[in-house]
Amino acid sequence: MHWSLEGFDLDRFVRETLAEDLGEGGDITSAAVIPADARFAGVMDSRDAITVAGLPIAHAFFRALDPQVEMEALVQDGDRVAAGSHLLRLRGNARALLTAERSALNTVQHLSGIATLTATYVDAIRGTGATLLDTRKTLPGLRRVEKYATRMGGASNHRMGLWDSAMIKDNHVAVAGGVEAAARRAAEAGIASIIVEVDRLDQIAPALAGGATHLLLDNMDPPTLRAAVAEVGGRVPTEASGGVRLDTIAAIAATGVTYVSVGRLTQSAPAADIGLDFTAL
Repeated sequence: MHWSLEGFDLDRFVRETLAEDLGEGGDITSAAVIPADARFAGVMDSRDAITVAGLPIAHAFFRALDPQVEMEALVQDGDRVAAGSHLLRLRGNARALLTAERSALNTVQHLSGIATLTATYVDAIRGTGATLLDTRKTLPGLRRVEKYATRMGGASNHRMGLWDSAMIKDNHVAVAGGVEAAARRAAEAGIASIIVEVDRLDQIAPALAGGATHLLLDNMDPPTLRAAVAEVGGRVPTEASGGVRLDTIAAIAATGVTYVSVGRLTQSAPAADIGLDFTAL
């Protein structure tokens, strides 16, 4: 399975992850217990209903240790599958498959967990017209793949890092001397995308006057969000953020905001319950 993700070095990720697990001694259990020429067949399956993400990375782990491994993807990333669904069938060298198993499972469990949680939030706002966004609350080194997983769950990506949009928050405002002054400085610096966080309605006009191209409406309740959306009047996109939960997101999204961002998609998603069972050939 050929797969690539812009900005993510898959070969390096696989190599470094396996090196972390193998250390200097290698898989001493498999080397001692499993004959070198033994072969296994296995099936990766989900014990719960999930949204799948990360299967191509699992492929890469197995392929790295057994270049001749035979693999058949039974579903694709982004698919929603029922409990008990088979995800991947593989056949190859037993030692290699056992050595790669944990790294492959860890990755698919983590990314499918993110995709599955994301899908529940997407379902909760379906029909409101709002788009779900992720955030920068990701594990160091895994941002690209975690944000990939939110896309597999149906969300859209917010900014990828500090480099692709300015986001002016309360600490920036405090130093710059005000919302308008902070936004104006970003505009004068030639930044095209300027997100300004506001937590009061009276900050909206100064933010727009300073050149904001996107307003982040921070920790506002639904009535305040509706008032903010009305004041903005479609001049720039609006984003509800802060304290959004699954039981509150529908009411937030129904206020007319363009986006709702949720940090817990990547920060707090539980791992999906996925297993891999082998049989000797």
